[in-house]
Amino acid sequence: MEPRGARLRRREGQVGEQDERPSGEGEPPLVLQSPGSPCFSIPLLLGNSETHRAPDLVQWTRHMEAVKTQLLEQAQGQLAELLDRAMWEARQTCPQQDRPLPSTAPGPMSPTQEPSLGKQKVFINRKSLLDELMEIQHFRTIYHMFIAGLCVLIISTLAIDFIDEGRLMLEFDLLIFSFGQLPLALVTWVPMFLSTLLAPYQALRLWARPGAKGLWILGAGLGCTLLAAHAAVLCVLPVYVAVGHQLPPASRCVLVFEQVRLLMKSYSFLRESVPRILCARGGKGTWVPSFSSYLYFLFCPTLIYRETYPRTPSVRWNYVAKNFAQAMACVLYACFILGRLCVPVFANMSREPFSTRSLVLSILHATGPGIFMLLLIFFAFLHCWLNAFAEMLRFGDRMFYRDWWNSTSFSNYYRTWNVVVHDWLYSYVYQDGLRLLGGRARGAAMLGVFLVSAIVHEYIFCFVLGFFYPVMLMLFLVFGGLLNFTMNDQHTGPAWNVLMWTLLFLGQGIQVSLYCQEWYARRHCPLPQTTFWGMVTPRSWSCHL
Repeated sequence: MEPRGARLRRREGQVGEQDERPSGEGEPPLVLQSPGSPCFSIPLLLGNSETHRAPDLVQWTRHMEAVKTQLLEQAQGQLAELLDRAMWEARQTCPQQDRPLPSTAPGPMSPTQEPSLGKQKVFINRKSLLDELMEIQHFRTIYHMFIAGLCVLIISTLAIDFIDEGRLMLEFDLLIFSFGQLPLALVTWVPMFLSTLLAPYQALRLWARPGAKGLWILGAGLGCTLLAAHAAVLCVLPVYVAVGHQLPPASRCVLVFEQVRLLMKSYSFLRESVPRILCARGGKGTWVPSFSSYLYFLFCPTLIYRETYPRTPSVRWNYVAKNFAQAMACVLYACFILGRLCVPVFANMSREPFSTRSLVLSILHATGPGIFMLLLIFFAFLHCWLNAFAEMLRFGDRMFYRDWWNSTSFSNYYRTWNVVVHDWLYSYVYQDGLRLLGGRARGAAMLGVFLVSAIVHEYIFCFVLGFFYPVMLMLFLVFGGLLNFTMNDQHTGPAWNVLMWTLLFLGQGIQVSLYCQEWYARRHCPLPQTTFWGMVTPRSWSCHL
């Protein structure tokens, strides 16, 4: 056995020999191998500095870029598969409606694979996409440029008015008119909310309460009566107040949005609770959702009912104030755009003879204001307003929209523009439609989604403007449906994104132009006698002073 001192001296001698050896002689190439990826390696020859010439450095840099791209693609695929499996395991640990656990975990879903009928909305803690993008300095600069452009538009318009009129034309007539009788709309909202708060929950309790058959039938009958009264209050009261008191457009918006929202929330609450009650009853048990969870659901920014939602640890009140301030600023910008870019053009169009040239020019002129209005509505409501309420209620899932601006097809645009409404339509119209039709009539279920969405959109426009002019119905159901099936997700090139934005510009111009013309035509040419056909026939086609 060799003594310890001799071993140490021999090692020092070996180290000395290595230090005296010239660089680059007898050294094997250093190879960097990525873990788990034996398909590639990176040789780094540690030799004389004279060998590192410019062409070799460029070639080495290109090779490293290719390796980086391959590494990122592999990591992204593995991470996505890992997250899918983690979410599946998390959901199986808390099975809903006493469903049996599947024996094997599902594999990764291919892009062409149809989603299963049991797919449900999963709520997780995540930020809104714009909040994530605002953390990037370059995107914040683009946001600041957009604000600066709007400020320059206002300043230039006011400067032109000051030069022409000799004074600043700070007109708030349109804003004051639009929000007229707002207190009446808010008072009308109170019975609507109380009806939603009490009727569906009490009806569900009466129906779920165990007891003798006669008592159960009586309770179920009382529950149905409550639901009928609730539906009558939500459907009749807003229409009666809006028509009877001639509410202006913004006040009508408050009523119709709350009407639709409360109806959708009531349906979701009953649709999600009834199957769980039936499951509990089949197991000789009882289950009723808690009133606190239902009350929280009525205010939180989602249309899908769950007993619990992911919550944030605290409330950032400065974030709430910032979002409300931005929403109010968007309302002011929208009124300014309508008052300065739309009213002067369309207020007197009915005084001129109709021509195809004037119609085309009015549509092209309205594309700018129309796309501005679309972006302001998106930012004010889907981002600022919903995020403000989510922050106040500590609601964790802030995915109210996705990157719809990157869409290369209208099918993707419809899915990502308003995720809150899309989740409701997907869960209760598309999936339930597939269940009723046997799971094979995918086209019929999708057509049902378009039909329901188009009718509700047209009803909202009719309620707000006070007249029936089916521009939105035709654009959404006919043209939107055709584009949904023709411009599908298979088109991914940048040219398709340009085409999508071009059609979006034209669609907004058509809506703004035709609705503004009809609005002023009904004020310039009132009907001497109110008839049904007079109410549903467009007045702008015949009103020429």
